Amino acid sequence: MIRKLIRQMLAAQTLSALTVSLCLLIDNIMICRFLGVQATAAYGLANPVLLAIGAIGALLAAGVQVTCSKSLGSGSKEETDRGYSSALALMVGISAVFMALVLILRDPLSTIMGAGREGELFDMTRDYLAGFIIGAPGSMGALVLVPFLQMAGQSNLLIVAVLVMTVTDVGFDLLSVLVFHGGMFGMGLASSLSYYAAMLVTLGYFLSKKCVFSFSFKNISGKKIRELFVGGVPALFSMASSVALVFILNKILLAVGGSDAVAAYTVLAGIGNASNCITTGVGGVSLTLSGILYHEEDQTGLKELLKLLTRCAVLLGAVMGALLTVFAPLFVRIFLSEPGPVQDLTILGVRLFSLGLMPCCVIGALKNLYQGTERVTLTEAISVMEGVALPALAALLFSRFWGVTGVWLFFGVGEALALLCIAVFVWKKNGNISLSAQSFLLLKKDFGVEPKNLLEMDIQSLQDVKGAVASAESFCRIHGQSAKMCNHIALCIEEMASNTVQHGFAEGKKNHLSIRVQHKQDRWVLRFRDDCQAFDPVSYVPKENGKEPLGIRLVMAMADDIRYTYSLNLNNLTIKLQAKH
Repeated sequence: MIRKLIRQMLAAQTLSALTVSLCLLIDNIMICRFLGVQATAAYGLANPVLLAIGAIGALLAAGVQVTCSKSLGSGSKEETDRGYSSALALMVGISAVFMALVLILRDPLSTIMGAGREGELFDMTRDYLAGFIIGAPGSMGALVLVPFLQMAGQSNLLIVAVLVMTVTDVGFDLLSVLVFHGGMFGMGLASSLSYYAAMLVTLGYFLSKKCVFSFSFKNISGKKIRELFVGGVPALFSMASSVALVFILNKILLAVGGSDAVAAYTVLAGIGNASNCITTGVGGVSLTLSGILYHEEDQTGLKELLKLLTRCAVLLGAVMGALLTVFAPLFVRIFLSEPGPVQDLTILGVRLFSLGLMPCCVIGALKNLYQGTERVTLTEAISVMEGVALPALAALLFSRFWGVTGVWLFFGVGEALALLCIAVFVWKKNGNISLSAQSFLLLKKDFGVEPKNLLEMDIQSLQDVKGAVASAESFCRIHGQSAKMCNHIALCIEEMASNTVQHGFAEGKKNHLSIRVQHKQDRWVLRFRDDCQAFDPVSYVPKENGKEPLGIRLVMAMADDIRYTYSLNLNNLTIKLQAKH
């Protein structure tokens, strides 16, 4: 089932990673095509401020993934709703404050970014900042709502929102250039309007009765806000590192190549950010699923997740790298149609950038998994090392020997060194050299349960249900449980699994039901997970001939604790029973 989840989520997560970078990419193309190299340089100088908006949005989005995956893993809808309400309140408040600050301080900000204190470059930089920052609530909202759409299984709606954003951004950019002659302010405003258009598309779901999350002002809590910030700190480290790296590279490029080199890097960054959506996609899947599996104490699931995501990362990184290498001239000419030094510099930069995509994608899977499994300090260290320290060091060192060409090595060298450092750390931590998923998980020795205390079964038919019941009874007897306790566990499995197969499995569709029976200390935990239509046996029991189904009612009565959540298009039911010998 994990393989199926990764397939379902990866495409949507990768596409959703474009919700911010796509508008920036389109602006990049339009500015290069219609406003010239100087405007492109101004756009590049404004980028750190734009990335700062993304950093705050990424912090909240990652906080949502960590906090809500934890509550989903423990089966608490109440805590998930508190996270949802608190995240929306934070997003509105922070984006409004950020928008006001940038509008007030855009002149000194433009100077700090390297645009000087007056002149054409300064005016273009401040104008773009003013236009773009108006859309801060929209761009930040797009990032924060993405994980909720994923958890609700609304991948199709997410795709529609991205398409609407793309079309409206292109349309508004063309209107600004060809009709209103809005200059750099118009380009920034076009992006702002497109973000709001995407938000309107998603609001239809979040305001409907179908929405699986409930907003309430009463659910906004200081404790949950702290959890969101703590959970999102590693993502903030990552984005803050990106902001710092752009700032440093702009300074180095201005020194060794002037505004032409900054313009070339601006185009390179646009292409690089778009291609790096595969890393963001892999990382998003890793963070969400690892958080759920970790809080379910599912060591087997975590190993399978890391294996599959690493393979995806290597494959996607290799394919994307090859595409960038081969089609670099074509991609660059979309931005820079006129041959010349800037175009040549950019083509070389794109080809050298492609060398870092594979290690970057693998690192994205690892560091987000470490965050999901609560190794926050390690995630932060990787983010700083990979995001700014090693790339900046490489750019500074190699620029002394090969000028701008040396700067272009920042990504490939930085990512390769960061991956090597992670491997060395893991090998030292484990005391041996191994490339196994178990080795790189870095789980505590007492994590989860021993294999002898765990029974996992996949169900696809009623015949499988009979086999699962027999296996569970045998498993309970081996652990010294009374005949009554064995019967209780067998009844839970028989009733819930049979009900899922008979009423949930759709004819002609390959549905899946996984059952996990875990014995730990003095309790039994049964987890049922299926990909059928949403059905909550805890809060709603369907009627059969005017009576409640006896089997489900008995299960509810026997359980010491029972929780249901619907997330990632999956029904998740957790039943806990006190062990009796």
